[in-house]
Amino acid sequence: MSVTPATGPDSPPRTAAPGTGDTPPPGLVAPRPQLRRPRSRPYAVTVRALGPVVLLALWWAASATGLLTADVLASPAEVFRAVGELWGNGQLPDALTTSLTRSGLGLIIGLAAGLTLGIVTGFTRLGDELLDSSLQTLRTIPFLSLVPLFMVWFGINETAKILLIAVATTFPMYVSTSSGVRTTDPKLIEAMRAFGMSRLGIVREVVLPGALPSLLAGLRLSMTLSVIALIAAEEINATAGIGYLMSQAQSYARTDILAVCILVYGLLGLTADILVRLLERVLMPWRTSQGARR
Repeated sequence: MSVTPATGPDSPPRTAAPGTGDTPPPGLVAPRPQLRRPRSRPYAVTVRALGPVVLLALWWAASATGLLTADVLASPAEVFRAVGELWGNGQLPDALTTSLTRSGLGLIIGLAAGLTLGIVTGFTRLGDELLDSSLQTLRTIPFLSLVPLFMVWFGINETAKILLIAVATTFPMYVSTSSGVRTTDPKLIEAMRAFGMSRLGIVREVVLPGALPSLLAGLRLSMTLSVIALIAAEEINATAGIGYLMSQAQSYARTDILAVCILVYGLLGLTADILVRLLERVLMPWRTSQGARR
């Protein structure tokens, strides 16, 4: 017995059966899946370098046409000559070594403090109740406002500079670590406790691997902020480092050397960001592969 489909005004709209060749009713659009084309690494590198190349070209054009005079900002050619001069007489390598040592020591102290405090407040209720409110209050204080106080406490030696960088880099790592630890699945923690795993083992084997994306985000922020804090720290009566070169160049109105120091600070921050990206590729290859296809 055949059944005649209803065609009344209250009947549902007919849809084309797959493979019948019927056209869909008006108003419906056939789905078209979006195909993602893979991008080669040379293409990606070229696109990333396009912005800096354009800025360099505009800088060179403004200097060549006289729109940008040497007393305001030296031309790219003069800056390159200043790099050769500073590298040849050994000033730039010595300044880089001093600044990297300060930034590295402060960063290590800040990362260790932020990681420890983040685990304590994120993993234990007592630590959260005792420490989190105080740390959140201290986090809102701009680290630049601590420069005069650190000079009174520690003098104008290296200790004040290193500790200022450490304070600046502690709180980004603390916030990221605490947030990542709190998002760990509590059922997984309870299961590990049921199997007799100690608290230290749970932190090492369960909590930290689960919080790895947050840890890397905190590391990225802290490394970038360490360069910003380095600039402030080297204003504390520095006698060596990139900040010292800047103060000397300011005294003699050497805009070419000032531009060199600014570019060095920028390259240090860019290098720190690249290092964290490479670490993400090693520790979380699945996340990198998914993000590369966007």
